[in-house]
Amino acid sequence: MHGFLLSCLSHTFLTKLYQVNTFELDVVYCHRRCTLLMICFLSASGCRTAPCDLVFILDGSWSVEDVNFELVKRWLVNITTSFNIGQKFTQVGVVQYSDDPVLEIPLGKYASNKDLIKAMESIEYMGGNTRTGAAIKFATDKLFGLSERGPHGISRIAVVLTDGKSQDEVLKAAEAARKKGVILFAIGVGSETEAAELRYIANKPYSTYVFSVEDYKAISRIIQVIRQKLCEETVCPARIPIDSRDEKGFDILFHLNLAKKTKKTQGAFYGSRAYEVTSRVDLSEATRTLFPDGLPPSYVFVATLRYKGSVMIEEWDLWRIQTRDGKPQMAVTLNGLDNTVKFTTSSNAPSGTQTVVFSQQTLFDEKWHQLRLLVTEEDVTLYVDDLEIETLSLEPPVGIFINGKTQIGKYVNKETTVPFEIQKLRIYCDPEQNNRETACEIPGVVSNKSPTAATITFSHLLHTLLKHRLSFYQLSLEEINDEFLRED
Repeated sequence: MHGFLLSCLSHTFLTKLYQVNTFELDVVYCHRRCTLLMICFLSASGCRTAPCDLVFILDGSWSVEDVNFELVKRWLVNITTSFNIGQKFTQVGVVQYSDDPVLEIPLGKYASNKDLIKAMESIEYMGGNTRTGAAIKFATDKLFGLSERGPHGISRIAVVLTDGKSQDEVLKAAEAARKKGVILFAIGVGSETEAAELRYIANKPYSTYVFSVEDYKAISRIIQVIRQKLCEETVCPARIPIDSRDEKGFDILFHLNLAKKTKKTQGAFYGSRAYEVTSRVDLSEATRTLFPDGLPPSYVFVATLRYKGSVMIEEWDLWRIQTRDGKPQMAVTLNGLDNTVKFTTSSNAPSGTQTVVFSQQTLFDEKWHQLRLLVTEEDVTLYVDDLEIETLSLEPPVGIFINGKTQIGKYVNKETTVPFEIQKLRIYCDPEQNNRETACEIPGVVSNKSPTAATITFSHLLHTLLKHRLSFYQLSLEEINDEFLRED
Protein backbone atom coordinates (compact mmCIF):
# COMPACT_ATOMS: atom_id res chain seq x y z
CA MET A 1 0.00 0.00 0.00
CA HIS A 2 2.75 2.45 0.95
CA GLY A 3 4.72 1.56 -2.16
CA PHE A 4 1.64 2.22 -4.29
CA LEU A 5 1.13 5.61 -2.69
CA LEU A 6 4.71 6.65 -3.20
CA SER A 7 4.69 5.58 -6.84
CA CYS A 8 1.44 7.46 -7.49
CA LEU A 9 2.95 10.52 -5.88
CA SER A 10 6.10 10.64 -7.99
CA HIS A 11 7.05 13.91 -9.67
CA THR A 12 6.64 12.34 -13.12
CA PHE A 13 3.12 11.19 -12.35
CA LEU A 14 2.07 14.56 -10.95
CA THR A 15 3.66 16.52 -13.76
CA LYS A 16 1.57 14.65 -16.31
CA LEU A 17 -1.53 14.85 -14.17
CA TYR A 18 -1.46 18.52 -13.27
CA GLN A 19 0.73 20.05 -16.03
CA VAL A 20 2.39 22.41 -13.58
CA ASN A 21 5.83 23.97 -13.21
CA THR A 22 8.39 22.83 -10.63
CA PHE A 23 7.32 25.26 -7.87
CA GLU A 24 3.63 24.44 -8.25
CA LEU A 25 4.52 20.77 -8.47
CA ASP A 26 6.26 20.85 -5.10
CA VAL A 27 3.13 22.31 -3.50
CA VAL A 28 0.83 19.78 -5.16
CA TYR A 29 3.22 16.92 -4.42
CA CYS A 30 3.36 17.75 -0.74
CA HIS A 31 -0.38 18.29 -0.44
CA ARG A 32 -1.39 15.12 -2.26
CA ARG A 33 1.22 13.00 -0.53
CA CYS A 34 0.25 14.20 2.94
CA THR A 35 -3.45 13.80 2.20
CA LEU A 36 -3.17 10.26 0.86
CA LEU A 37 -0.77 9.18 3.59
CA MET A 38 -3.18 10.54 6.17
CA ILE A 39 -6.02 8.56 4.59
CA CYS A 40 -3.81 5.47 4.62
CA PHE A 41 -2.77 6.11 8.22
CA LEU A 42 -6.29 6.62 9.45
CA SER A 43 -7.61 3.49 7.75
CA ALA A 44 -5.07 1.27 9.52
CA SER A 45 -6.27 -0.08 12.85
CA GLY A 46 -4.38 -0.03 16.13
CA CYS A 47 -4.16 1.80 19.43
CA ARG A 48 -4.26 5.18 17.73
CA THR A 49 -7.62 4.53 16.10
CA ALA A 50 -9.40 2.35 18.69
CA PRO A 51 -12.42 4.15 20.22
CA CYS A 52 -12.16 5.03 23.89
CA ASP A 53 -13.50 7.46 26.51
CA LEU A 54 -10.44 8.54 28.48
CA VAL A 55 -10.53 10.83 31.54
CA PHE A 56 -7.53 12.14 33.47
CA ILE A 57 -8.19 13.01 37.13
CA LEU A 58 -5.36 15.28 38.28
CA ASP A 59 -4.36 16.22 41.81
CA GLY A 60 -4.16 20.03 41.95
CA SER A 61 -3.59 20.38 45.72
CA TRP A 62 -0.97 22.57 47.39
CA SER A 63 1.55 19.72 47.66
CA VAL A 64 1.83 19.45 43.89
CA GLU A 65 3.21 22.97 43.38
CA ASP A 66 3.00 25.06 40.24
CA VAL A 67 6.24 23.89 38.61
CA ASN A 68 5.28 20.24 38.96
CA PHE A 69 1.81 20.85 37.57
CA GLU A 70 3.47 22.13 34.40
CA LEU A 71 5.25 18.76 34.16
CA VAL A 72 1.89 17.04 34.55
CA LYS A 73 0.42 19.02 31.64
CA ARG A 74 3.39 18.12 29.45
CA TRP A 75 2.89 14.47 30.44
CA LEU A 76 -0.78 14.67 29.43
CA VAL A 77 0.13 16.02 26.02
CA ASN A 78 2.76 13.32 25.43
CA ILE A 79 0.30 10.55 26.23
CA THR A 80 -2.70 11.84 24.28
CA THR A 81 -0.71 12.51 21.11
CA SER A 82 -0.57 8.71 20.74
CA PHE A 83 -4.28 8.64 19.91
CA ASN A 84 -6.47 10.07 17.19
CA ILE A 85 -8.94 12.45 18.81
CA GLY A 86 -12.55 12.56 17.71
CA GLN A 87 -16.02 11.06 17.94
CA LYS A 88 -14.96 7.85 16.20
CA PHE A 89 -11.67 7.55 18.04
CA THR A 90 -10.50 8.64 21.51
CA GLN A 91 -12.43 11.26 23.43
CA VAL A 92 -10.51 12.89 26.28
CA GLY A 93 -11.72 14.68 29.39
CA VAL A 94 -9.71 16.26 32.21
CA VAL A 95 -10.70 16.88 35.83
CA GLN A 96 -8.49 18.81 38.23
CA TYR A 97 -9.28 18.54 41.92
CA SER A 98 -8.32 19.84 45.32
CA ASP A 99 -11.12 20.73 47.77
CA ASP A 100 -13.58 20.30 44.90
CA PRO A 101 -13.32 18.83 41.41
CA VAL A 102 -13.22 21.19 38.43
CA LEU A 103 -14.09 20.18 34.89
CA GLU A 104 -11.13 21.45 32.87
CA ILE A 105 -11.92 19.65 29.61
CA PRO A 106 -15.37 18.12 28.98
CA LEU A 107 -15.25 14.59 27.57
CA GLY A 108 -15.32 14.77 23.78
CA LYS A 109 -15.31 18.56 23.52
CA TYR A 110 -12.32 18.62 21.18
CA ALA A 111 -12.23 16.76 17.88
CA SER A 112 -8.55 17.23 17.01
CA ASN A 113 -5.21 16.68 18.70
CA LYS A 114 -4.25 20.29 18.04
CA ASP A 115 -7.25 21.75 19.86
CA LEU A 116 -6.95 19.26 22.71
CA ILE A 117 -3.27 20.07 23.26
CA LYS A 118 -4.01 23.79 23.29
CA ALA A 119 -6.71 23.24 25.93
CA MET A 120 -4.40 21.11 28.08
CA GLU A 121 -1.67 23.69 27.97
CA SER A 122 -4.07 26.38 29.17
CA ILE A 123 -5.12 24.54 32.37
CA GLU A 124 -4.22 26.59 35.45
CA TYR A 125 -3.00 25.07 38.70
CA MET A 126 -5.58 25.32 41.51
CA GLY A 127 -4.04 24.62 44.91
CA GLY A 128 -6.01 23.44 47.95
CA ASN A 129 -6.66 20.21 49.86
CA THR A 130 -6.84 16.65 48.49
CA ARG A 131 -10.28 15.08 48.03
CA THR A 132 -9.64 12.28 45.55
CA GLY A 133 -12.87 10.41 46.24
CA ALA A 134 -15.01 13.38 45.30
CA ALA A 135 -13.05 13.77 42.06
CA ILE A 136 -13.58 10.12 41.07
CA LYS A 137 -17.33 10.43 41.78
CA PHE A 138 -17.49 13.65 39.76
CA ALA A 139 -15.77 12.03 36.76
CA THR A 140 -18.05 8.98 36.96
CA ASP A 141 -21.27 11.01 37.12
CA LYS A 142 -20.49 14.12 35.09
CA LEU A 143 -18.20 12.79 32.37
CA PHE A 144 -18.69 9.07 31.83
CA GLY A 145 -22.30 9.29 32.95
CA LEU A 146 -23.10 11.84 30.28
CA SER A 147 -21.09 10.30 27.45
CA GLU A 148 -23.21 9.50 24.40
CA ARG A 149 -20.96 6.54 23.63
CA GLY A 150 -21.39 4.85 27.02
CA PRO A 151 -24.11 2.36 26.00
CA HIS A 152 -22.18 1.25 22.89
CA GLY A 153 -19.47 -0.80 24.59
CA ILE A 154 -16.71 1.79 24.24
CA SER A 155 -13.84 1.38 26.73
CA ARG A 156 -14.17 3.81 29.65
CA ILE A 157 -10.86 4.56 31.34
CA ALA A 158 -9.90 6.94 34.14
CA VAL A 159 -6.31 7.72 35.13
CA VAL A 160 -5.94 9.16 38.64
CA LEU A 161 -2.67 11.03 39.30
CA THR A 162 -2.06 12.05 42.92
CA ASP A 163 0.85 12.86 45.23
CA GLY A 164 -0.75 12.56 48.66
CA LYS A 165 -3.26 10.85 50.92
CA SER A 166 -6.85 11.71 50.19
CA GLN A 167 -8.82 13.61 52.81
CA ASP A 168 -12.00 11.79 51.89
CA GLU A 169 -13.16 8.22 51.15
CA VAL A 170 -11.83 6.79 47.87
CA LEU A 171 -12.87 3.13 48.01
CA LYS A 172 -16.63 3.67 47.69
CA ALA A 173 -16.18 6.14 44.85
CA ALA A 174 -13.84 3.78 42.98
CA GLU A 175 -16.14 0.79 43.47
CA ALA A 176 -19.11 2.81 42.20
CA ALA A 177 -17.10 3.76 39.12
CA ARG A 178 -16.16 0.15 38.43
CA LYS A 179 -19.79 -0.93 38.71
CA LYS A 180 -20.51 1.49 35.87
CA GLY A 181 -17.79 -0.04 33.71
CA VAL A 182 -14.99 2.46 34.37
CA ILE A 183 -11.46 1.03 34.39
CA LEU A 184 -9.31 2.86 36.93
CA PHE A 185 -5.54 3.36 36.86
CA ALA A 186 -3.84 4.91 39.91
CA ILE A 187 -0.49 6.71 39.72
CA GLY A 188 1.14 7.79 42.95
CA VAL A 189 3.87 10.41 42.96
CA GLY A 190 6.34 10.78 45.83
CA SER A 191 6.57 9.32 49.32
CA GLU A 192 3.36 10.82 50.71
CA THR A 193 1.09 8.53 48.70
CA GLU A 194 -0.25 5.42 50.40
CA ALA A 195 0.06 2.10 48.59
CA ALA A 196 -3.17 0.84 50.14
CA GLU A 197 -5.10 3.88 48.91
CA LEU A 198 -3.76 3.49 45.39
CA ARG A 199 -4.96 -0.12 45.45
CA TYR A 200 -8.39 1.02 46.65
CA ILE A 201 -8.60 3.27 43.61
CA ALA A 202 -7.24 0.93 40.94
CA ASN A 203 -8.58 -2.13 39.21
CA LYS A 204 -7.01 -5.54 39.76
CA PRO A 205 -4.43 -6.92 39.25
CA TYR A 206 -2.54 -4.11 40.96
CA SER A 207 0.62 -4.93 39.01
CA THR A 208 -1.23 -3.73 35.90
CA TYR A 209 -3.24 -0.79 37.23
CA VAL A 210 -1.09 0.77 39.98
CA PHE A 211 2.08 2.78 39.34
CA SER A 212 4.37 4.64 41.73
CA VAL A 213 7.17 7.09 40.90
CA GLU A 214 9.49 9.02 43.17
CA ASP A 215 8.68 12.54 41.92
CA TYR A 216 6.98 14.45 39.12
CA LYS A 217 10.10 14.42 36.94
CA ALA A 218 9.85 10.63 36.93
CA ILE A 219 6.35 10.50 35.40
CA SER A 220 7.94 11.04 31.99
CA ARG A 221 9.63 7.65 32.38
CA ILE A 222 6.31 5.81 32.50
CA ILE A 223 4.76 7.44 29.42
CA GLN A 224 5.44 4.44 27.19
CA VAL A 225 4.10 1.90 29.67
CA ILE A 226 0.96 3.98 30.30
CA ARG A 227 0.38 4.21 26.54
CA GLN A 228 0.75 0.45 26.31
CA LYS A 229 -1.67 -0.19 29.18
CA LEU A 230 -4.26 2.20 27.77
CA CYS A 231 -3.89 0.49 24.41
CA GLU A 232 -4.41 -2.96 25.95
CA GLU A 233 -7.74 -1.84 27.36
CA THR A 234 -9.00 -0.64 24.00
CA VAL A 235 -7.72 -3.20 21.49
CA CYS A 236 -7.70 -6.31 23.71
CA PRO A 237 -11.12 -6.64 25.35
CA ALA A 238 -11.03 -10.46 25.47
CA ARG A 239 -9.54 -12.42 28.37
CA ILE A 240 -7.62 -15.71 28.40
CA PRO A 241 -7.83 -17.71 31.67
CA ILE A 242 -4.26 -18.21 32.90
CA ASP A 243 -3.59 -19.75 36.32
CA SER A 244 -5.12 -17.44 38.94
CA ARG A 245 -5.60 -14.47 36.59
CA ASP A 246 -7.16 -13.62 33.26
CA GLU A 247 -4.82 -12.20 30.67
CA LYS A 248 -5.88 -9.75 27.99
CA GLY A 249 -5.28 -11.28 24.61
CA PHE A 250 -6.42 -13.51 21.77
CA ASP A 251 -6.73 -17.29 21.89
CA ILE A 252 -6.47 -17.82 18.15
CA LEU A 253 -7.23 -21.55 18.17
CA PHE A 254 -10.46 -20.87 20.02
CA HIS A 255 -11.49 -18.04 17.68
CA LEU A 256 -10.76 -20.17 14.61
CA ASN A 257 -12.85 -22.98 16.12
CA LEU A 258 -10.23 -25.68 15.67
CA ALA A 259 -12.20 -27.99 17.98
CA LYS A 260 -14.78 -28.42 15.20
CA LYS A 261 -12.57 -27.99 12.15
CA THR A 262 -9.84 -30.47 13.09
CA LYS A 263 -9.29 -33.78 14.82
CA LYS A 264 -8.23 -33.82 18.48
CA THR A 265 -4.96 -35.56 19.09
CA GLN A 266 -2.37 -36.21 21.78
CA GLY A 267 -0.42 -33.12 22.79
CA ALA A 268 3.09 -32.73 24.09
CA PHE A 269 2.27 -34.86 27.18
CA TYR A 270 -0.21 -37.61 27.85
CA GLY A 271 -3.43 -35.93 28.89
CA SER A 272 -2.75 -32.73 26.97
CA ARG A 273 -4.95 -31.92 23.97
CA ALA A 274 -3.76 -30.75 20.59
CA TYR A 275 -5.27 -30.43 17.11
CA GLU A 276 -4.20 -32.23 13.95
CA VAL A 277 -4.29 -29.82 11.02
CA THR A 278 -4.43 -31.37 7.55
CA SER A 279 -4.14 -29.91 4.08
CA ARG A 280 -7.94 -30.18 3.71
CA VAL A 281 -8.54 -27.65 6.49
CA ASP A 282 -8.62 -23.93 5.78
CA LEU A 283 -7.72 -21.96 8.90
CA SER A 284 -8.63 -18.47 7.72
CA GLU A 285 -10.74 -15.76 9.28
CA ALA A 286 -11.52 -12.13 8.57
CA THR A 287 -8.98 -10.01 10.46
CA ARG A 288 -11.80 -7.65 11.40
CA THR A 289 -13.37 -10.54 13.34
CA LEU A 290 -10.20 -11.60 15.17
CA PHE A 291 -8.54 -8.22 15.71
CA PRO A 292 -11.28 -5.59 15.23
CA ASP A 293 -9.07 -2.78 16.55
CA GLY A 294 -5.70 -4.14 15.50
CA LEU A 295 -2.92 -5.11 17.91
CA PRO A 296 -1.04 -3.23 20.64
CA PRO A 297 2.54 -2.06 19.93
CA SER A 298 3.92 -4.64 22.38
CA TYR A 299 2.66 -8.19 22.86
CA VAL A 300 3.70 -11.81 23.35
CA PHE A 301 3.14 -14.41 20.63
CA VAL A 302 3.12 -18.04 21.86
CA ALA A 303 2.76 -21.24 19.85
CA THR A 304 3.19 -24.88 20.92
CA LEU A 305 3.46 -27.11 17.87
CA ARG A 306 4.98 -30.11 16.11
CA TYR A 307 5.45 -30.89 12.42
CA LYS A 308 7.07 -33.78 10.57
CA GLY A 309 8.11 -35.16 7.23
CA SER A 310 8.39 -32.94 4.19
CA VAL A 311 7.16 -29.92 6.16
CA MET A 312 10.56 -29.93 7.85
CA ILE A 313 12.18 -28.66 4.66
CA GLU A 314 9.45 -26.25 3.61
CA GLU A 315 8.88 -22.54 4.19
CA TRP A 316 5.50 -21.78 5.71
CA ASP A 317 3.65 -19.16 7.72
CA LEU A 318 2.62 -20.37 11.13
CA TRP A 319 0.57 -17.18 11.43
CA ARG A 320 0.00 -14.29 9.08
CA ILE A 321 -2.20 -11.23 8.64
CA GLN A 322 -2.79 -10.18 5.05
CA THR A 323 -4.18 -7.08 3.41
CA ARG A 324 -7.29 -7.37 1.28
CA ASP A 325 -5.14 -7.96 -1.82
CA GLY A 326 -3.21 -10.78 -0.11
CA LYS A 327 -0.02 -8.94 0.84
CA PRO A 328 1.46 -9.93 4.24
CA GLN A 329 1.39 -7.31 6.99
CA MET A 330 2.47 -9.56 9.85
CA ALA A 331 3.78 -13.12 9.86
CA VAL A 332 5.74 -15.74 11.78
CA THR A 333 7.46 -17.84 9.12
CA LEU A 334 9.28 -21.14 9.64
CA ASN A 335 11.87 -22.09 7.03
CA GLY A 336 13.20 -25.63 7.21
CA LEU A 337 15.51 -25.08 4.25
CA ASP A 338 17.81 -22.75 6.16
CA ASN A 339 16.54 -23.40 9.72
CA THR A 340 15.28 -19.90 10.39
CA VAL A 341 12.35 -18.13 12.00
CA LYS A 342 11.24 -14.94 10.26
CA PHE A 343 9.15 -12.28 11.95
CA THR A 344 7.37 -9.77 9.73
CA THR A 345 5.50 -6.76 11.03
CA SER A 346 4.20 -3.43 9.77
CA SER A 347 6.35 -0.34 9.29
CA ASN A 348 6.48 3.09 7.70
CA ALA A 349 8.86 1.81 5.02
CA PRO A 350 7.74 2.07 1.36
CA SER A 351 6.98 -1.66 1.37
CA GLY A 352 4.79 -1.26 4.46
CA THR A 353 6.58 -4.11 6.27
CA GLN A 354 9.84 -5.04 7.95
CA THR A 355 11.31 -8.51 8.51
CA VAL A 356 13.94 -9.89 10.87
CA VAL A 357 15.43 -13.40 10.69
CA PHE A 358 16.49 -15.67 13.55
CA SER A 359 18.71 -18.71 13.06
CA GLN A 360 17.24 -21.67 14.93
CA GLN A 361 18.02 -25.40 14.81
CA THR A 362 15.87 -26.83 17.62
CA LEU A 363 12.48 -26.21 16.05
CA PHE A 364 13.22 -28.49 13.10
CA ASP A 365 13.64 -31.87 14.82
CA GLU A 366 10.06 -33.23 14.53
CA LYS A 367 9.43 -32.86 18.28
CA TRP A 368 7.03 -30.69 20.25
CA HIS A 369 8.34 -27.18 20.92
CA GLN A 370 7.12 -23.87 22.22
CA LEU A 371 7.95 -20.82 20.12
CA ARG A 372 7.56 -17.49 21.86
CA LEU A 373 8.14 -13.96 20.57
CA LEU A 374 8.28 -10.90 22.80
CA VAL A 375 7.46 -7.99 20.50
CA THR A 376 8.01 -4.38 21.54
CA GLU A 377 8.13 -1.08 19.69
CA GLU A 378 11.92 -1.34 19.53
CA ASP A 379 12.77 -5.02 19.11
CA VAL A 380 11.62 -8.63 19.05
CA THR A 381 13.07 -11.50 21.11
CA LEU A 382 12.77 -15.18 20.19
CA TYR A 383 12.41 -17.87 22.87
CA VAL A 384 12.32 -21.60 22.16
CA ASP A 385 11.29 -23.90 25.03
CA ASP A 386 11.96 -21.07 27.52
CA LEU A 387 15.48 -20.47 26.22
CA GLU A 388 16.18 -16.95 25.00
CA ILE A 389 17.65 -17.20 21.51
CA GLU A 390 18.22 -13.66 20.24
CA THR A 391 16.92 -10.09 20.24
CA LEU A 392 16.72 -8.18 16.97
CA SER A 393 15.91 -4.50 16.44
CA LEU A 394 12.69 -3.20 14.89
CA GLU A 395 11.47 0.14 13.66
CA PRO A 396 8.29 1.22 15.49
CA PRO A 397 5.40 -0.70 13.90
CA VAL A 398 2.25 1.02 12.64
CA GLY A 399 -1.39 -0.05 12.60
CA ILE A 400 -2.61 -2.91 10.45
CA PHE A 401 -5.36 -3.01 7.84
CA ILE A 402 -8.18 -5.20 9.12
CA ASN A 403 -10.04 -5.64 5.82
CA GLY A 404 -8.02 -8.73 4.87
CA LYS A 405 -7.57 -12.24 6.29
CA THR A 406 -5.72 -13.82 9.19
CA GLN A 407 -4.45 -17.32 8.43
CA ILE A 408 -2.80 -20.20 10.26
CA GLY A 409 -0.48 -22.82 8.76
CA LYS A 410 -0.13 -21.72 5.15
CA TYR A 411 2.74 -22.22 2.73
CA VAL A 412 4.43 -18.91 1.89
CA ASN A 413 2.65 -17.09 -0.95
CA LYS A 414 0.10 -19.91 -1.21
CA GLU A 415 -3.36 -20.74 0.10
CA THR A 416 -2.46 -24.40 0.72
CA THR A 417 -2.59 -25.51 4.35
CA VAL A 418 0.45 -27.13 5.96
CA PRO A 419 -0.10 -30.45 7.82
CA PHE A 420 1.02 -29.99 11.43
CA GLU A 421 -0.10 -30.35 15.03
CA ILE A 422 -0.87 -27.36 17.23
CA GLN A 423 -1.54 -27.27 20.96
CA LYS A 424 -1.49 -23.53 21.69
CA LEU A 425 -1.56 -20.35 19.64
CA ARG A 426 -2.09 -17.14 21.57
CA ILE A 427 -1.27 -13.47 21.58
CA TYR A 428 -1.01 -11.88 25.02
CA CYS A 429 -1.39 -8.11 24.98
CA ASP A 430 0.57 -7.53 28.18
CA PRO A 431 4.31 -7.91 27.42
CA GLU A 432 4.88 -8.78 31.09
CA GLN A 433 3.19 -12.11 30.37
CA ASN A 434 6.51 -13.09 28.82
CA ASN A 435 7.92 -13.27 32.35
CA ARG A 436 5.04 -15.46 33.52
CA GLU A 437 4.66 -17.76 30.52
CA THR A 438 6.56 -21.05 30.67
CA ALA A 439 7.23 -23.98 28.35
CA CYS A 440 6.56 -26.59 31.03
CA GLU A 441 4.15 -28.25 28.62
CA ILE A 442 7.19 -29.38 26.62
CA PRO A 443 8.80 -32.65 27.82
CA GLY A 444 12.03 -32.02 29.69
CA VAL A 445 11.39 -28.31 30.32
CA VAL A 446 11.14 -27.25 33.97
CA SER A 447 10.54 -23.67 35.09
CA ASN A 448 9.89 -22.11 38.48
CA LYS A 449 8.94 -18.63 37.31
CA SER A 450 5.18 -19.28 37.19
CA PRO A 451 2.48 -21.35 38.89
CA THR A 452 2.17 -23.03 35.50
CA ALA A 453 5.22 -25.09 36.43
CA ALA A 454 3.48 -26.45 39.51
CA THR A 455 0.33 -27.15 37.52
CA ILE A 456 2.19 -29.16 34.90
CA THR A 457 4.16 -31.05 37.54
CA PHE A 458 0.92 -32.03 39.28
CA SER A 459 -0.57 -33.28 36.03
CA HIS A 460 2.47 -35.50 35.50
CA LEU A 461 2.18 -36.78 39.05
CA LEU A 462 -1.48 -37.63 38.50
CA HIS A 463 -0.61 -39.43 35.30
CA THR A 464 2.09 -41.44 37.12
CA LEU A 465 -0.41 -42.48 39.76
CA LEU A 466 -2.84 -43.60 37.08
CA LYS A 467 -0.05 -45.53 35.40
CA HIS A 468 0.66 -47.52 38.58
CA ARG A 469 -3.04 -48.37 38.96
CA LEU A 470 -3.35 -49.83 35.49
CA SER A 471 -3.15 -53.41 36.79
CA PHE A 472 -6.37 -52.84 38.73
CA TYR A 473 -8.31 -51.46 35.80
CA GLN A 474 -6.58 -53.24 32.91
CA LEU A 475 -6.29 -50.00 30.95
CA SER A 476 -3.47 -48.82 28.73
CA LEU A 477 -2.05 -45.32 28.63
CA GLU A 478 -3.45 -44.95 25.14
CA GLU A 479 -6.95 -45.85 26.36
CA ILE A 480 -6.75 -43.28 29.16
CA ASN A 481 -5.57 -40.66 26.73
CA ASP A 482 -8.28 -41.51 24.18
CA GLU A 483 -10.91 -41.15 26.88
CA PHE A 484 -9.49 -37.72 27.75
CA LEU A 485 -9.54 -36.59 24.16
CA ARG A 486 -13.19 -37.57 23.80
CA GLU A 487 -14.11 -35.09 26.55
CA ASP A 488 -15.24 -31.62 25.51
